[in-house]
Amino acid sequence: MEQTIRKEPERPPDSPEGSIRRCAFTGYRPQKMPFGFNEEDLRCMDFKRRIGQGITALIAGGYSHFLTGGALGFGTFVAEAVMDLRREHPWITLEIAVPYPGQSEHWDSRSQDRYRWILNQADIVTCISNTYTKSCMAQRNQYLVDHSDLLIAAYDGQPGGTEQTLTYARSVGREIRIIPITLDSMNQEHKILIPHNGKPGAA
Repeated sequence: MEQTIRKEPERPPDSPEGSIRRCAFTGYRPQKMPFGFNEEDLRCMDFKRRIGQGITALIAGGYSHFLTGGALGFGTFVAEAVMDLRREHPWITLEIAVPYPGQSEHWDSRSQDRYRWILNQADIVTCISNTYTKSCMAQRNQYLVDHSDLLIAAYDGQPGGTEQTLTYARSVGREIRIIPITLDSMNQEHKILIPHNGKPGAA
């Protein structure tokens, strides 16, 4: 899989010429989420609702280019939320940063179909490595940080790739905001994308 560009990122209406604000997302796969793979769980439905609210607030704040790795869980939820909002805001663009072409090869068939649909609907698909390597996941995460102005993380302290991505983002001075997976897991030490009152800002 080569880098595929279908549409160049656009600036929002009424924004300064050449001004494109970019937001990347990093977060857990279902195995680390309290609701697992059950998207009918009320906690998952609330989480996806708050993702949509958060992206809507970002669009209102001038962000128009959104990047995610498209993995199961948070990456998929973000991609689908951007695709939904793109109908109302046609200038926004979705970029999927794929670590290697076979990312979905061990997923179940339904998840693979969902993933292929997301790739087909994305404005930009960037493949980091032509084959799997020990570092391709980390390189993908660094790409997301390096090509964004803001990093949104679904994170509650669990070790792994999301934590490593946050560490890298801090090392390069990237702005970071945390979106809580469930409202009872909200960490008051972090900036929250959508607090309980439903208005964007810090907790």
